[in-house]
Amino acid sequence: MLFIRTLTRSICTGNRNFAAEKSLLAALRKKTGYTFANCKKALEMHDNDLNQAELWLKAQAQSLGWSKATKLEGRHTAQGLIGVAINQSNGVMVEVNCETDFVARNKEFQNMVEDATKCCLRFIETQQKPQDDVAKFNLNTEQLKALHFESDGKSLADKLVLMIGTVGENATLKQGVGLKTSEGIHLVGYAHPAGHVENGLQLGKLGGLLAYKCHGQDSDHTDVAKGICQHIVGMKPTKVGTADDKPAPNKDEETCLIHQEYLLDDSVTVKELLEEHQLEIVEFRRLECGETVSSVSNQPLEFVETCQ
Repeated sequence: MLFIRTLTRSICTGNRNFAAEKSLLAALRKKTGYTFANCKKALEMHDNDLNQAELWLKAQAQSLGWSKATKLEGRHTAQGLIGVAINQSNGVMVEVNCETDFVARNKEFQNMVEDATKCCLRFIETQQKPQDDVAKFNLNTEQLKALHFESDGKSLADKLVLMIGTVGENATLKQGVGLKTSEGIHLVGYAHPAGHVENGLQLGKLGGLLAYKCHGQDSDHTDVAKGICQHIVGMKPTKVGTADDKPAPNKDEETCLIHQEYLLDDSVTVKELLEEHQLEIVEFRRLECGETVSSVSNQPLEFVETCQ
């Protein structure tokens, strides 16, 4: 009888210990996102100390990430995503590349694009407001890597390495562009295929930013401006255009924005749409994933081009 009671207590205690360990394992996996096997190993090595296990996992991931990043460095990255974000008078687009479209759909990679876009937006927010209408910013690969998170002070370079270690493909922070506007200038952004993430941040293969003025009392100008930004992304104009610019003989070859047929209604031109709603385009930027980076993107962080 004594043997049975002892065995019963042992089984019950064992069940409680197993349940506690299972709970710790679940908590560690949720907190770090690492595999079951790695989390179990970390807890066993540190006598179920959750904090120590987490620190060990992060150190291992950092080491693995740097090692894998070094091995994969130089492999071609033609796929990826562009993050687009607007916050009042600040707008940015950031391109992050990877090797395959499969990884571009991976949540870890998408988190990387979101983080890079948010960091770039915070950088633009800290810059001085332009004296004229809008200032343009261009950040290259090394400049993006140097940006840091406010929460833990880690750089985007560190975040990128960890992501590479997780997805097993080479990835690069290719470029970032930004617009910062003065009072009275509005900003809209668009990514295609459209995908809202959070707080207005969008991810897509193509991205656009549009800065504009509204000279009328039209309260719905934002929707019209978003449509024009969508047009810019889809029709790839090279300049806004002025009264001195003549329409191209072949409308399908038109690269001047104001003379292009409006993407959402080809019965009107962009110029006619702007006149109808009393809007004036101040500046636009467009990014296409995998496109050749222009030389202006190699300018230093302090580079600001002012438009008026």
